[in-house]
Amino acid sequence: MAKWHGISRRKATGGRLKRPNRYRGKRRTEISSEAQYAFVGDVDASKKYRKNAGSQTVRVTSAHTVNVHSKDGKTTRSTISNVLENSANLNFVRRNIVTKGAIIQTELGKVRVTSRPGMDGVVSGVLIEE
Repeated sequence: MAKWHGISRRKATGGRLKRPNRYRGKRRTEISSEAQYAFVGDVDASKKYRKNAGSQTVRVTSAHTVNVHSKDGKTTRSTISNVLENSANLNFVRRNIVTKGAIIQTELGKVRVTSRPGMDGVVSGVLIEE
């Protein structure tokens, strides 16, 4: 469900604000886009969203592979098995949701995600040396 980022109709003290706030309705520009999480899945899937002025953004809906950057400068593609840690939300680990900063298990080992799958449309990360 989308969130509304408009101005409040009440003051910090709890009192009501006067005009034009009382009769002014919600505007379409004040509604944010819905939350789109990148789940670990069987295939790589993405979705295009329309932004203001007709521009578009791509969001990952299902992540199966990740671009892994190593210390020697090589980039390899590896499959994701599951999410190990996620400092954004502990419940994201249970639900296998990939966000920036999440630590995921791959064929190559543990990888920390450096891209923003909900904004960039791609999952990239760096290999964690143990």
